[in-house]
Amino acid sequence: MILNLFRKKPASDALYSVYRAIVAQSRQPVFYAEWGVPDTVTGRFDMISLHMALLFRRLRDDKATTDFSQALFDLFFKDMDRNLREMGVTDLGVPKKVRKMTEIFYALMTGINEAIDRGDRAGVEAVLKRNILADADNARPAELAAYLFVQSENLAGQPLEAITGGKLEMAAAA
Repeated sequence: MILNLFRKKPASDALYSVYRAIVAQSRQPVFYAEWGVPDTVTGRFDMISLHMALLFRRLRDDKATTDFSQALFDLFFKDMDRNLREMGVTDLGVPKKVRKMTEIFYALMTGINEAIDRGDRAGVEAVLKRNILADADNARPAELAAYLFVQSENLAGQPLEAITGGKLEMAAAA
């Protein structure tokens, strides 16, 4: 009986699998080398946030995915908390930075969702320019926006049971 406390829950395996897929997708060199996303801590956070926003967009309309979505959100920000601490942010500074990161994430997710819901590529490009590519010299928001629409369609075609079971397939950026 006591050993049950130390066993991984199958749901946690699925969460970690999906989160790892998001992080791996966010690290594609094309985003940084060709499309102008800054290859910085902030730029990498932005790309993970962007992919998380797309996934939450896919999961948003199904009540059966609410717990999975919340657990994934919690895992994301637990990882951000851990990363901040590893970078030397003080115990007093971490909550403030995580709160700011949460605000940035929600603003990005809201802007992207609204523009994609309207099918508005120019709107997606504007959100990207404002939130991710503002300081980029070689920004290519049109390519990143096109990728987001492809990725959104790709996610829409995946069964929710597969995603919540830990199988997330992301389209390659090209």
